Amino acid sequence: MKPRLVVLTGAGISAESGLRTFRDSDGLWEGYDVYEVASPKGWQQNPALVQDFYNGRRKDVMAAMPNAAHTGLAKLEEKFDVRIITQNIDDLHERGGSSHVLHLHGEIFKMRSVHSEELIYDIRGDIKMGDLAGDGGQLRPHIVWFGEAVTMIEPAIKEVREADIFVVIGTSLQVYPAANLLQYVKWRTPTYIIDRKIPSFESMPNQFKIEKPATEGVAELIQLL
Repeated sequence: MKPRLVVLTGAGISAESGLRTFRDSDGLWEGYDVYEVASPKGWQQNPALVQDFYNGRRKDVMAAMPNAAHTGLAKLEEKFDVRIITQNIDDLHERGGSSHVLHLHGEIFKMRSVHSEELIYDIRGDIKMGDLAGDGGQLRPHIVWFGEAVTMIEPAIKEVREADIFVVIGTSLQVYPAANLLQYVKWRTPTYIIDRKIPSFESMPNQFKIEKPATEGVAELIQLL
């Protein structure tokens, strides 16, 4: 049995692949107010704007490539049972070679009916107003917006509880409930925090801080493990 290595990743790991987040510029995401394009209220007020925004993000992700942090985590599968929990909606972990990826906040290459969170389809192109799901509902991005339930949090908690080693990469630990996942790490489990600027959080035993960008930090992590 390989030791279980559970990794929580945020926007910082994809930033080095050229994907920006709204946190880069005071609540603006690619020039949009985040609540206009990432909330149920924004959808109700201007669904076409929301569709256009995510159609653009989908193109951005298709153009981006996995970086050394993504491929480095995949390489760790040679020695560890690696489980990725990501707050990111891109597929760079999968394209980087990781076998087990749980997306907390949805996936840019999926869409779903406005009437059902279970009626999900793959999408590579644009979603247009008037595109309908099998139940007749308008199709929308399969993304968890601010104010919506994070349905994948329970499976994520289960993964964290079973971690032999826990790693946090490129997240500000400001978005909940994802930030609460640290509370479920078993006492004295070796925990590594990798970020350009280490966020403040409650310290635990066996905690190691690597204040570097994700690519450099993962390279150091590989050496340490």
